[in-house]
Amino acid sequence: MALSVKPNKYAAENMKTAAVEDAFAPGPDSIIGSQIDPDRRRGRGVLSNSSGRFESESRYIFDDGWNSIDDLPNLKTEVQTEHAKKIITRNNSPDISFDRSINPYRGCEHGCVYCYARPTHTYMGMSAGLDFETRLFAKPNAAELLRQEISNSSYVVKPIAIGTNTDAYQPIEKRMRIMRQILEVLSEAGHPVGIVTKSTLVLRDLDILKSLAERNLVKVFISVTTLDRKLARSMEPRAATPAKRLEALRILSDAGVPTGSLIAPIIPALNDAEIEDILEALYENGVREAGYVLLRLPLEVRDLFREWLRNNYPNKYLHVMSVLKSMRGGKDYDADWSQRMRGKGPYADLIHNRFRLAMGRLGFNKRRLRLDTEIFRAPMTPTGQLDFF
Repeated sequence: MALSVKPNKYAAENMKTAAVEDAFAPGPDSIIGSQIDPDRRRGRGVLSNSSGRFESESRYIFDDGWNSIDDLPNLKTEVQTEHAKKIITRNNSPDISFDRSINPYRGCEHGCVYCYARPTHTYMGMSAGLDFETRLFAKPNAAELLRQEISNSSYVVKPIAIGTNTDAYQPIEKRMRIMRQILEVLSEAGHPVGIVTKSTLVLRDLDILKSLAERNLVKVFISVTTLDRKLARSMEPRAATPAKRLEALRILSDAGVPTGSLIAPIIPALNDAEIEDILEALYENGVREAGYVLLRLPLEVRDLFREWLRNNYPNKYLHVMSVLKSMRGGKDYDADWSQRMRGKGPYADLIHNRFRLAMGRLGFNKRRLRLDTEIFRAPMTPTGQLDFF
């Protein structure tokens, strides 16, 4: 085993769009050279662990003839503690329905290959690839910070979104319980919250969710990307199975907790044929609000997804990327606010119209629940001599 180091070409390559693309065309050197042995990454989403775009060097391991790569251990999940200074993140994106969110964790063990949050790991000097799935950061002081921030006299209450970047109910939440602590603070204060997840662990907090629902303070969205168990296993390896997500939606709905779902992302020629079937399954399980998002491939996600697609669906690779580019103005991704969620062009219009017609036929979105912001009361904070300084 040996370590190779060379200049990182990723940043420059990432900004180029190839004029002609072959089904097995290699991506940037940092992607090709950083593929991890399948046995070591078993149960993970992406194939590689290339250096982030901010790193000056690209490093990867290769076999030097001694077969010592076989001695490397399997990738395990590592969790570091991050002592955050603030917990409520603000945004002013015109195509997003909320202006504030909370992320109890950085990185996500679910390992969804298409996750648009992957590039955020490069700000930590890590890879958007397997590092994003295996080297996580937890914010154990999140509930304490939340209590402080919503107790500020200048705070104006609006619904807080949780799970919009990384999943607050990913596997490590089972033992760390940061999300539950956050919900306890929000429930105490009568603060509205919207939750998006792919995990059935949300049912653990059904007691708090029911209390919030009784006061019109919560919505829970569980994303369902596909009904195909095999595709889900490959694309979202550590998220709950589609059947378990539907079951969780039924349990929440039966308990009086308002539910919704996102078909996100819709990937042309891969899962778009399932739109009507997914909506029917959602409706049968008590869901009455739904939406969709077209596949987004910002920054490192582009090459990670293309690499996964070539490896898992080589016969569909050219078709998927061709149709996607037709909806992105000839590019893999268009970050324009008006286009990034839906795309444009005939195929994008077809997806939109299919979704709209199926929603109308089934009776979705006839009434969109607006969460209550009137009963909020700032929670009590610890007092003492230090408060004077």
